[in-house]
Amino acid sequence: MSPTKWIDMPPVWLALFIALAWGQATYYPMGLSFGYTWAGLLGGVLVGGGLVLMALALAEFRKARTTIVPHNTPSALIQSGIFSRTRNPIYLGDALVLAGLILRFDAVLALPLVPIFVWVIERRFIAPEEGRMRREFRKTFALYEKKVRRWV
Repeated sequence: MSPTKWIDMPPVWLALFIALAWGQATYYPMGLSFGYTWAGLLGGVLVGGGLVLMALALAEFRKARTTIVPHNTPSALIQSGIFSRTRNPIYLGDALVLAGLILRFDAVLALPLVPIFVWVIERRFIAPEEGRMRREFRKTFALYEKKVRRWV
């Protein structure tokens, strides 16, 4: 895999969006606030929930002995565990972590980063991944796609 493919990975995009949110909260707060008590609590719940989703997905990848690298074609179509509820638990977890950190940072103006992040992830990773899985697993993926929603 080329070095640019290793840089173009979801965790790198997540770190970039987190850095943007932190920068907004630190350097451009504009006097806006969610109110730290409830935002801090909700932010912690979202971050924790996102991390749990990611851990559950990683366990399924490990059990199936298939690649987690989004630029590679998986050797197995995982439909068990958390993948029976969402086709993209890691990306959903990423979005929850980003939203939670925005709340924890009290970065009010950074809230639009969440849907922008989801859009970037869908275009850069989910669409190509699902295209590879459609070609690799054909009917099985078509049935899975009808049964399990992309996000929730």
